[in-house]
Amino acid sequence: MKIIKRDGRVVDYDPEKIKIAINKANEEVEEEERASATQIKNIIKHIEGLKKKRMLVEDIQDIIEDKLMSIGKNKLAKEYIIYRYTRALVRKSNTTDESILSLIKNSNKDVMEENSNKNARIASTQRDLIAGEVSKDLTKRILLPEKISKAHEEGVLHFHDADYFLQPIFNCCLINIGDMLDNGTVMNGKMIESPKSFQVACTVTTQIIAAVASSQYGGQSVEIKHLGKYLRKSYDKFKKKLTAKWKGKIKDEDIEELVQDKLKEELSAGVQTIQYQINTLMTTNGQSPFVTLFLNLEKDDPYIKENAMIIEEILTQRYEGIKNEKGVAVTPAFPKLVYVLDEHNALKGGEYDYLTKLAVKCSAKRLYPDYISAKKMRENYEGNVFSPMGCRSFLAPWKDEKGNYKFEGRFNQGVVSINLPQIGIIADGDEEKFWKLLDERLDLCFEALMCRHHALLGTLSDVSPVHWQYGAIARLPKGEKIDKFLKDGYSSISLGYIGIYEVTKLVKGVSQTEPEGKEFALKVMNKLKDACAKWKKETGLGFALYGTPAESLCYRFARIDKERFGNIKDVTDKGYYTNSYHIDVREKIDAFSKLKFESEFQTISSGGAISYVEIPNMRHNLKALEELVKFIYENVQYGEFNTKSDYCHVCGFDGEIIVNDDLEWVCPNCGNKDKNKMNVTRRTCGYLGENFWNEGKTKEIKARVLHL
Repeated sequence: MKIIKRDGRVVDYDPEKIKIAINKANEEVEEEERASATQIKNIIKHIEGLKKKRMLVEDIQDIIEDKLMSIGKNKLAKEYIIYRYTRALVRKSNTTDESILSLIKNSNKDVMEENSNKNARIASTQRDLIAGEVSKDLTKRILLPEKISKAHEEGVLHFHDADYFLQPIFNCCLINIGDMLDNGTVMNGKMIESPKSFQVACTVTTQIIAAVASSQYGGQSVEIKHLGKYLRKSYDKFKKKLTAKWKGKIKDEDIEELVQDKLKEELSAGVQTIQYQINTLMTTNGQSPFVTLFLNLEKDDPYIKENAMIIEEILTQRYEGIKNEKGVAVTPAFPKLVYVLDEHNALKGGEYDYLTKLAVKCSAKRLYPDYISAKKMRENYEGNVFSPMGCRSFLAPWKDEKGNYKFEGRFNQGVVSINLPQIGIIADGDEEKFWKLLDERLDLCFEALMCRHHALLGTLSDVSPVHWQYGAIARLPKGEKIDKFLKDGYSSISLGYIGIYEVTKLVKGVSQTEPEGKEFALKVMNKLKDACAKWKKETGLGFALYGTPAESLCYRFARIDKERFGNIKDVTDKGYYTNSYHIDVREKIDAFSKLKFESEFQTISSGGAISYVEIPNMRHNLKALEELVKFIYENVQYGEFNTKSDYCHVCGFDGEIIVNDDLEWVCPNCGNKDKNKMNVTRRTCGYLGENFWNEGKTKEIKARVLHL
């Protein structure tokens, strides 16, 4: 049996600790009131007879109290309660020593691996993680109601980002970058005026990104369209200067060529500034800023030509990669890129199809960009197209006092996720019991989410001037409360969910891809969505259903349930739960069918959803990938590719491992030929599951493996 301590640690069960605790209480009462060795043994035997795989330490203590009273040892039970309370006071004085010391010694595996974007071994990052351990401790012991903390520990729900809950900061946002660039901002008490050129605008943008990231804990997004006017300013500056110098001396078309050359140099330098500064800056929470660039060409934008140039340069530089310490070009983690597909670039003969072809080429090599269908998004969000916050969470449409839709300058207050498979396990095939238990646990999630909201109420704008006083979210006076931005749906507050696939298996015995399973899965999804709508109506807050992008949580919930309930086929035996509504990775389904099936769930999960497909190395077959992108535009709001690529473990090269004349795999960077020190993907023709490819010349295509 495993025991869950109050600080969340899991330790082995030790009956000696029960004996010691009762005997400590025995010492405080007269001999006739004491529990005998046999009675203590019987209490221990009762606890062990429950045959639980996992117990909270508080539950064991409750049992001891009940057993002492049941055998007439009321005074002893009272002394035990006093002993327990005294120990609780000692614990409340400091419970973080062990977790912090193990972090410094690099042995706190859970904390070190929780965030893959942080290097937990360097001092600056450890400072943030140490603060996080203190925050988690105080959150569990003092800030949250005991039943919420207990639910978190038991895997009933997950209270996200408890390591930041101590501070009045929020999750993720859409930076109002247009306002900050056009009207200026202030950072570190210094005025930053509106830029006069593209490169300066890029520099200011990265400074804003770093400042914003240091005062929140989730991702942020920046709409690139606001940089177009500054590229135009640079063009006008170069045109004026070169015309003054060369007018009448050379042809006008030669002057224009000189202007374009200068503009391209500035464009390249400005985009490089964004890419390199984001990857080299370190925020106060010990990582590079978690930032997404939203690449959207709006047809009525007066700067659409300039924005097309900027997007082309961003994609080109991402394709080239960033050199690591060994000088090898690798794929940077940030900024993440989200590319919008619309009529003019959806590979249907539009003017900007060339950009989408470049995006596809980039996806094949560097994983990004992700793709948003403007067509599907307009259907789901009252005709609007806007960026997700950070990576995957979406706001609901909201209008200002003038009746205009507003998305930039809004944010998310936080997330609580529900463990759906655990409800299915406990229901044990009883569907009526499942729905009743789901209602109870949704009520608990609501209470937990309201804790997030109440923690932000009353926050003063001074807590983060860049957010609240200087334009990222608002321009409030010093000392003013932020409360109005927490209410009336301006900001979102999210209910996440894990394991639609597993809960369908548990309750219906079939996958969600089967008709009976799909009907049930959609019913569960709509139940979650209706709960958010109900809470929103009752409170006026922007509750939203969010397909949680929490891969580590998929493992945490599964681990807790496996320890408690044992191996359950297709559920806990896998070691993970399936994220949100996704189809299990082991199901045999082609890429197109997967995207089409999941698109129906995306519509329900309006607070955030993404569907991805695993595809082979497609660098030699971009045509097939282009067909998949076209399919996304017509069918899926938000799609992503997980492509398998080559990698050399000797030098870090993540380009394509080549085959020499002797049919040996060779790293073109360092010459490594040891297959045990490289990952090599299969080369296929690009068949993705439908008879569409090869331009209709054949209806049956077979994957062909080269040199394998």
